[in-house]
Amino acid sequence: MDTMRERFASVVSRLLDDDPRLAVVLAEIGKDGFTDAARAHPDRVINVGIREQLLVGVGGGLALTGMRPILHTFASFLVERPFEQVKLDFGHQGVGGVLVSAAGSYDWPAGGYTHMAPGDVALLDTLDGWTVQVPGHPDEAETLLRDAAAAGDDSVYVRLSAHSNSAPRDIAPGRFLTVREGRGGVVIAVGPMLDSVLRAVEGLDVTVLYATTVRPFDERTLRATAGAAVDVVLVEPYLAGTSAAVVNDALADRPHRVLGLGIARRELRRYGTIDEHLAGQGLDPASLRERISGFLG
Repeated sequence: MDTMRERFASVVSRLLDDDPRLAVVLAEIGKDGFTDAARAHPDRVINVGIREQLLVGVGGGLALTGMRPILHTFASFLVERPFEQVKLDFGHQGVGGVLVSAAGSYDWPAGGYTHMAPGDVALLDTLDGWTVQVPGHPDEAETLLRDAAAAGDDSVYVRLSAHSNSAPRDIAPGRFLTVREGRGGVVIAVGPMLDSVLRAVEGLDVTVLYATTVRPFDERTLRATAGAAVDVVLVEPYLAGTSAAVVNDALADRPHRVLGLGIARRELRRYGTIDEHLAGQGLDPASLRERISGFLG
């Protein structure tokens, strides 16, 4: 199976052939995946080198001309480092584009904390109007990338990860998918956390919602699932509690409790592997079961 990043390069390369409005902007990272596309469309595959602020600035400039820019690098270099440019060159200018990240919260632990971005979605939450997509499988990434590329002038962030579920789900952009139903609470599994959540809740009488679009938040599905009163557990592959406020807003007229599970603010300073980082953050199936059952018990 290919990775989400490999799927991104192949899908967007084909989209460049079909849509003359699209342009790809890179900052060195990921350029090898676009070698053929750059040869075919040298004016629409632009590598600015290791200049992430320029990456975003060029994307914003292309958007001002009517192009649909697709920007790609690691999440820490795409959202955190050039955040002022994201805020001004897209938001303040009133234009849109597609930001496609890689490396997630800790996809490459050996790269150190400079290559980790657990706060990326929370940071984008400070801006208005961003759609945030978090696929859990390469097939889902393709669905969401195609939707983002065709999304008019909207601003879309697609968060790719090396961490993936074993099989794709029949997702619809903008909607949560009900994976199983129960009466003892609602667990919202975001993107690549679904497999671990399903293993964690085996035998528990809970509903599991699968979220690949987290902004805008699918309040309608949550409210339809929650009933008159509910306990909600959020399991997100980024900063713990990032979506707690939107859950509270969605259920403001009903008694409810919310537990936000995700990446803690403390830094894990050993390299390790993705699985070891999941365990260190309490996001492996055994830890999730203990935390979820303890909250809902």
